[in-house]
Amino acid sequence: MEIHQTKQGDIIIFQVTGRLDSNSSADFEEAVFGVIRTGTKKVIIDFGELDYISSAGLRIILKATKDLKRKEGHMVLCAMQDYVKEVFEISGFDTFLPIAASVGEGITSFERLVSS
Repeated sequence: MEIHQTKQGDIIIFQVTGRLDSNSSADFEEAVFGVIRTGTKKVIIDFGELDYISSAGLRIILKATKDLKRKEGHMVLCAMQDYVKEVFEISGFDTFLPIAASVGEGITSFERLVSS
């Protein structure tokens, strides 16, 4: 798995490539919680190049979402392959986490999240 991090304004964008499973989840967790600890309140995770996500990856997403919510922050997931999106739908994560079609839509969705 590869993780690339960029910043656009006050939004941190992670692009995740490969497999997010028990073997790679520690690196992903360190990256995400590293930016949350520094005060970031807006996180986008671009799953456009993600081939697979396990329950270990879902656990990190859930934990980060809860942590951000306590700090009045938000996370948006975007650009999922159909089979990855299905994992989020089956697990019910799509009911409390916004899923955007692209990074651009994810950035735009923060305006709606902050105003609601």
